[in-house]
Amino acid sequence: MANEPNADAGAHQIRRPDALQAGVCFGGNLAIIALGLFMLGVSLHILLFICLIWTAAHSRMLGHDFVAIRGMMSDGISRALPAIYIFLLIGMVIAAFMQSGTVAALIYYGLQLLSPAWFLAAGLVLCSLMSVATGTSWGTAGTLGVVLIGIGGAMGIPLPLVAGMIVCGATFGDKLSPVSDTTNLAAMSAGTSLFRHIGSMLYTTVPAFVLSLVIFTLLGLGYTDNTLPTNAINDIQQALASSYSLNPVITLLPLLVMLILSLRRFAAEVAMTASILVAMCIAVLYQGQSLVAALDSLWSNSAGTTGIGTLDELLGRGGMLSMSWTLLLSLMALALGGMLFAAGFLQAMLQGLVARLKRTVSLVASTIGAGIIGNLGMGEAYITIILNSQLFRQTFEAKGIDNAVLSRSVEEGATMSTGLIPWTTAGAFYAATLGVPVLEYLPYAFLNYLNPVISIVMAALGVGLLRGVKKN
Repeated sequence: MANEPNADAGAHQIRRPDALQAGVCFGGNLAIIALGLFMLGVSLHILLFICLIWTAAHSRMLGHDFVAIRGMMSDGISRALPAIYIFLLIGMVIAAFMQSGTVAALIYYGLQLLSPAWFLAAGLVLCSLMSVATGTSWGTAGTLGVVLIGIGGAMGIPLPLVAGMIVCGATFGDKLSPVSDTTNLAAMSAGTSLFRHIGSMLYTTVPAFVLSLVIFTLLGLGYTDNTLPTNAINDIQQALASSYSLNPVITLLPLLVMLILSLRRFAAEVAMTASILVAMCIAVLYQGQSLVAALDSLWSNSAGTTGIGTLDELLGRGGMLSMSWTLLLSLMALALGGMLFAAGFLQAMLQGLVARLKRTVSLVASTIGAGIIGNLGMGEAYITIILNSQLFRQTFEAKGIDNAVLSRSVEEGATMSTGLIPWTTAGAFYAATLGVPVLEYLPYAFLNYLNPVISIVMAALGVGLLRGVKKN
């Protein structure tokens, strides 16, 4: 027990931290990450290693010995093992979709939807489909987003408006895709299943998406008389058609298989594995890839051969190796979260806050707000997602609210805001890639700030609040 002497600790008596020590420990971690990233440019993984040492030192002052501290870290990781298996599958799904021509077909046929009046609405849908299929907001913005920026600029549509549309579509899939690292990370950290998490997010994300689509449609009607640069679009389509066979019935089959199995409540691992097998068959039997090359791509994919640099980079994404950065970061953050929780630092920090959160809407709003503040302070959504899940999980469970509502609220604070803050990694990437400063496209990223607002309003109305088993 936490308040009993540890036999291995000798004369040390284990005690619980008070609010002051908890604040110093937690605040120290935030300072290490923020200063290391923004002032020194140190790798985030190394900063987490330093945070582990800092937190372990505080745990030792409470009387925990090395064996106990290591056990806390291991427990934090072990609770997330099912989701870690999914992380390994994500890279393979993305590579398989590239090899089968699924992503190429989405781009090819999606570009046919573009017209001056419907450019913004169609662009939002196309970016959303791309980000759902690939699970990457950065990959979507860095490929399709660059194409749409060029087309929108040639049509005379204000670039901040086009960039805002791209960020909305890219973030949509980053939040909802079963192959998105942040989607899986939020579900894993909050202790809910992947599809339970996605189902919970549909309550708030779909209304926000529909409202954003209506706004972009109305704005787009103001550019009916503009001219579409058909030559640029034709060049991209011809490059794709020369590298892939693009029959939509065949190439979109892997995505359809994963969607159907997901809707029929198959486990995420089963749905992903089935889509990989179907995609590999299409890559070999339809696209003409060698079996060895197709299988090797599941470990580390190779760049496309369309001749268009940004497009080839996207088509070369995926493979298990591509997930190593996120997976290693997640393991270290989970170990840190396990220590912060088991040693009592999170509980000590929450005591005063929980007493003030009498209503569910206050809890949801606080979780979303903490996600935004976390991104402002640390500049990285991954850490914010894991730490906020650890911070608020016990409170959600104590109130009998399903952990899927926690994971949803964490994403609506962290994932949705990361691209709207200039100094986050996402904000810096979007600004550099699209050539539009964050503060200029921010007013047009309707989905990113409408989604949290809708979530809080729905919580106030008692809509979409899934109930779990109440824990004391």
